[in-house]
Amino acid sequence: MTKEQKAGHISMLAASIMWGLMSPVSKAAMNSDAVSSMLVADVRIFGAAVLFWVISIFSPGEKIEDRGDYVKLFFAGLFAILLNQCVFVTGVSMTSPVDASIITTTLPIVTMIFAAIFIKEPITGLKAGGVLLGACGALLLVFGNRILPGASDHIGNAARSSNLTGDFLCFFAQCSYAIYLVIFRDLIRKYSPVTLMKWMFTFASIVLLPVSARSLALTGWDSITLTEYAELAYVLVFGTFLCYLIVPVGQKYLRPTLVAMYNYVQPVVATVVAIIWGMDSFNILKILAVILIFAGVFLVNKSKARNAEDNA
Repeated sequence: MTKEQKAGHISMLAASIMWGLMSPVSKAAMNSDAVSSMLVADVRIFGAAVLFWVISIFSPGEKIEDRGDYVKLFFAGLFAILLNQCVFVTGVSMTSPVDASIITTTLPIVTMIFAAIFIKEPITGLKAGGVLLGACGALLLVFGNRILPGASDHIGNAARSSNLTGDFLCFFAQCSYAIYLVIFRDLIRKYSPVTLMKWMFTFASIVLLPVSARSLALTGWDSITLTEYAELAYVLVFGTFLCYLIVPVGQKYLRPTLVAMYNYVQPVVATVVAIIWGMDSFNILKILAVILIFAGVFLVNKSKARNAEDNA
């Protein structure tokens, strides 16, 4: 494993931890009538665009080499940010959290399939086995409490809150991000994270503004509490800005399927936080789930890539 690949693993792990923490924090913020799912998406996209432009002032100047790259950056922002974030938040608001959690486990699988189709990345036994192990671990985290005695009422409530349209939107969001990981890999390797995200969030903001302008104008900012502002600040600074700043490092030096595998770390973090906050309990099933997830990441990391320089 090279120094660059180690940096890629560290960046993806750090981002996955922050994203995992963002789930309970953003849900806490949206428990308020003043904070809607659309407002959370607006804060993430518009706020991150401003922060990336600010940090670009203090970063080494980097010019877009080819005018055609602006078109690529537009579509990268469309798939990785706008469709992924806005569609997923809308889907979560329509369906149950359990369904949404299950559907997020499809990202590595979809990414592996897209990588095989578009960049001819081989689906080896190790890679397929690692993806399936990780999926089993993530699903065990989601369903673990339902396997234990006394969970029948909880299952019934979750089923009643499910929604087919919401489930489809959550899955569509995973597909859009998988397309970004695979199709725009050369663009990710070409530019620095600041340059990439500055333009991607800018283009995403331009497309989103006509849709969000009215809801932003009608938002009751005075009714949002200091705690909710702090939660929104975490979503913006840690769950969006810092994550998107360091994730391109992993995307640059690791294969798309391996990058997607870190999606499985997020439910681990969310579960640990839920246990610490007294919202969940620790049991043997959770230990097994964590082992399966990290074993899956290990196997995918050990699988062979099409290009020798991509092998860890």
